[in-house]
Amino acid sequence: MPPVKYVSMDGKIVPYDQGTVHVMSPAFRYGAVVFEGIRFYWSDSRKDLLLFRLREHLVRMLFSMKIMRFDHDLTVARMEAGILEVIRRNELRETGHIRLFAYVDGEGEQSSQSPIRWAITAIPMPRRARVDSGVRCGISSWQRINDNAMPPRAKVAANYNNGRMAMVQGKLDGFDNVILLTQHGHISESPGSCFFMIRNGIPVTPAVTDSILESITRETLIQLFAEGLGMKVVERSIDRTEVYCAEEAFFCGSGQEVVPILSVDHHAVGTGAIGETTRKLQKLYFDVVTGASSPHPEWITPVYAK
Repeated sequence: MPPVKYVSMDGKIVPYDQGTVHVMSPAFRYGAVVFEGIRFYWSDSRKDLLLFRLREHLVRMLFSMKIMRFDHDLTVARMEAGILEVIRRNELRETGHIRLFAYVDGEGEQSSQSPIRWAITAIPMPRRARVDSGVRCGISSWQRINDNAMPPRAKVAANYNNGRMAMVQGKLDGFDNVILLTQHGHISESPGSCFFMIRNGIPVTPAVTDSILESITRETLIQLFAEGLGMKVVERSIDRTEVYCAEEAFFCGSGQEVVPILSVDHHAVGTGAIGETTRKLQKLYFDVVTGASSPHPEWITPVYAK
């Protein structure tokens, strides 16, 4: 059974099994796809589904399409309407995840004038166990792509083969997750999430020039550190061995949320248990996304409210 009844294709609601792409399209042949992953949360207090930082995700979607030279007529308003429609048509009332895609279609060679299509899926996705249990990581032997090869700040499907190679190897080596290094040997990110550490009591995260996706969750946590915990995040390059000496560390991303890191290369991070600051930050984050607190009401888009 499919997870939901409907998906959206080019702004039209169709049955789930009709959400298809031809095998000869450049999207399939070359990975000519950009996408966004957006979380929505059921709020007990508001009795509604809440989309988190929807507008920021849609602005980044336009940014990725610009970098990839997609010639399209999509707007923030049009994509937002499509997302709300597919959630409502599926009558979802539980925490879940949106995938918004734009891709190069047609059977010819891809160019900047190739037809662009778009699609939306919305499926239930509860909080993963690793958010509460933490993960054990290794530094990958695979290097993170750099901006002069495959632009990592654009959310392009083909980029994720880089992370897949690292993750498959990491799993075979016995790790839950991996961290990729830049071409200069600095910490970049994991496949699908950004990295933070606490060192000498100071939160640190790689700079946006260290081959990371310009993550909306990362930006959110930088603000929550300052506003909720009174801690200023330092954005800078991080060496590999610094992570071995960190008191705490965690990954973050829209789909991943906030995932504690227990060890790196078999070096315990801090005590090897989830740190106090990470726990506090998790609570701040989940209170915001579920509507339990509202320091930034502009971050929340209700789905069913009139």
